[in-house]
Amino acid sequence: MSISIHPTSVVSSKAQLADGVIIGPFCTVSDETIIGENTRLISHIVIDGKVIIGKDNEIYPFVSIGLPPQDTKYKGETDCYVSIGNNNIFRENMTVHRASVSGDRVTEIGNNNFFMAYAHIAHDCKVGNNTILVNGATLGGHVLVEDYVVIGGLTPVHQFCRIGAHAMLGGGSSIANDVPPYVIAAGFRGQLYGLNVVGLRRRGFSKETILALKKAYMIIFQEHHLLKDALNKVRNEVPQIEEVKRLISFIETSKRGICRKLAPDPDEE
Repeated sequence: MSISIHPTSVVSSKAQLADGVIIGPFCTVSDETIIGENTRLISHIVIDGKVIIGKDNEIYPFVSIGLPPQDTKYKGETDCYVSIGNNNIFRENMTVHRASVSGDRVTEIGNNNFFMAYAHIAHDCKVGNNTILVNGATLGGHVLVEDYVVIGGLTPVHQFCRIGAHAMLGGGSSIANDVPPYVIAAGFRGQLYGLNVVGLRRRGFSKETILALKKAYMIIFQEHHLLKDALNKVRNEVPQIEEVKRLISFIETSKRGICRKLAPDPDEE
């Protein structure tokens, strides 16, 4: 295998490129960049600062990765960087900023993610695996997105929020609190609309697991208990399978508070 670099691109001689890397026309790749096998930069892409990119990623025109964070505390510190896993797709005009000095100094992206056009991942974000950010979805600084999350188009997520695994955020929403795992959130401030039952079924969750999560959801969000009492009731009345424990732990460790149910559930059958 070999490396292909279009003659119109500016690629630092210090950049580390693995076999099979393809860099199309009018790209810029900086000194500290590391790019894994078979990753493709299609054209007009800027990779700036310390950026580590895994293998089999596909990066479309006008994407920028690793530019300085939009954070007034950042003063050019060189140990802040971006780390990206394998098999991700970055569509047109998508942006990923390097970390700031107010976290662990890494903006981190996992594997098998699909970031659609104009999506934005801000400084110090942590994005897991198998997520989808639809066109114009925007993550503020220090947002955590767990695995298998779908964030709808034109949806901003406030800095320091957490989005739990297998959650789905409706397009045009505005998320200012933590979204628990396994749920659907949509609308202003992320009102809850029940479990993401379709998504859970598609990913192979058993009927028993979904029923347990439904019962836990009902106790926490529909029975009007104090939150601590609701969680204790879930512990006593719902099978303590891994998914239920994860839901409880996510809620108990929330620092911003969780989105709550302010809307009727759709028909989940």
